[in-house]
This record gives sequence, C-alpha cells and structure tokens, in this order.
Amino acid sequence: RQQTFSTSNSSPVQTSLPLQVAEEIDAYTALYPVNAQSLASSPVAQESQGPPPLGYAIAHLHSIFILSETEKGIILVDAHAAHERVSYERLKQQYHAGTVPTQPFLLPIKIQVSAAEAELAEQQHEAFLSLGFEINRSGPETLVLRASPALLQKEDMDSLIKDILADIVAHGMSQRVLEKSNEILATMACHGAVRAKRKLTVTEMNALLREMEKTERSGQCNHGRPTWIELTTSDLDRFFLRGQ
Repeated sequence: RQQTFSTSNSSPVQTSLPLQVAEEIDAYTALYPVNAQSLASSPVAQESQGPPPLGYAIAHLHSIFILSETEKGIILVDAHAAHERVSYERLKQQYHAGTVPTQPFLLPIKIQVSAAEAELAEQQHEAFLSLGFEINRSGPETLVLRASPALLQKEDMDSLIKDILADIVAHGMSQRVLEKSNEILATMACHGAVRAKRKLTVTEMNALLREMEKTERSGQCNHGRPTWIELTTSDLDRFFLRGQ
C-alpha cells in the first residue's frame, strides 16, 4: 500500500494508489527501452476499470512538473523525483534477483581516473558486474567500460562510474559493497532519471504516470520528499471562492 501525505486540511493531499494498471507499449518504450522488444511481442495488459489513478498528462510545466487531469481534479508530479524512484525500485529488484539487464556499447568508453580509483575498480570487478557494468582497467589511470545496465544507456557514464567508486569508498569494500548496494543503486537511479529542463512528450509523461501507479513507494522520492500532489475540484472551488 502506498503512503498518504497531507500537509494541512487546506493543502493538497496525496492519496493512495493501486499497484496495477494497464501499460501502453509505445509510451513504456519511450522511457524504458530495456523491455521494448519483449513488450512489442506480447499482448497489452488488460485495461483497468475506469480512468487510471494518476490520470492523463496535459502539459510539462517549465520542463519540470507534469500536469495531469484525473477523475477527481488535477495532479502535479515532480518528473525527476518520480522517475528516480521508479528507476531505483526497478534496479533494486533486478540487482537482488541477479538479473540486471546489460547492454554492450558499440564502442567501448574510456574513462580517465586516478591511480587509486583504477585500482579500486580492478579490485571491485565482480561488484561492478553484479551492478550491470562490464569494466576493466586498461592502464595506470584508465578504465574501459564495455557494457552498462540497459536502463542507464543514455547517461553520462564517466561521472556515474566515478560516483559509484566514491560510494564504494564511502561504504567500504568487498562484502560491505553488497550490504550497502541500495546506496549505490540510488546513485545509479539518480543519474538515470529525467533531468529538469528536458521537455517530455505526452507519451513519455503518460508512460511515467503508468509506471508510478505500479511501483511501490512511488509517492516518495529516494530522499523522502513527495513526488506528487493532488488538487481536487473541491480544492479548486475553495481556492477560487466558488459557490460562496
């Protein structure tokens, strides 16, 4: 069950969500290419009864917030925070199941690091493999990345690898890396989330809304802040003094 947020009686309220809702193949593919092929060859899930809880996207405000119309009113979604939570939950499931899908690069990526970072990456080769990264040391201060988690294919791999190395240093070595894997996965999810000022299409926005509806804890970002709020038509009537 999703958590419920309320700031005050007169403030927008975040209501609970069911975890299952129909997926749209094209929309899903736009944000989540990792399962595009399997989705294209499989039937679409049965449509849920009535409008989806988070409604349908209307606009991407200031390239930050998704405005969605629902059966009860409107919803505002922080797109980056919501996508970060969805990506984190997916990566966490894949990691703990030992099934992080990887995608090889057409051309390997060379990453310049310090000698200490290169040595650390070499020592933690298996840990990187478990996270979906095929990375090797090719010189005193050079790493070569040949594959990454499919969910993160479009990200800045240079800064991501360096952030993961920093996480490994912060949380310890060997088995401690596994114990602290959630922190590393959170770093990966943050890098993979849509950035502010990147304009989303209606298809992409609806894909994210549908993913949120079936992702546990999607009402909070990885840092504990709300990812969306709802204004009902009653709230709007009260704000504009309608019916008074």
